[in-house]
Amino acid sequence: MPDERRKPDPVADDAPFEKVVERLEAIVLDLEKGDLPLEESLKVFEEGVRLSKLGGKRLDDAEAKIEELLSADETADLPPSKPSGKKG
Repeated sequence: MPDERRKPDPVADDAPFEKVVERLEAIVLDLEKGDLPLEESLKVFEEGVRLSKLGGKRLDDAEAKIEELLSADETADLPPSKPSGKKG
């Protein structure tokens, strides 16, 4: 049975975040084993760097979206200003 992590389908830039993390974990395992030839190790490492940047960007985008939603939610929760109806 061949090792599926050695010749995986490349993870596309539009792949789900979970798929990116899954592949990064496989890359770490492959590199930690230390049994890949040098050229293969470099290719796998390069893929890991690309996926790490991609995952980081996805996390930054998610954080920005959360901040945007929380900011919008905070302004929506404020009751509208009402005149007090009292004469001063």
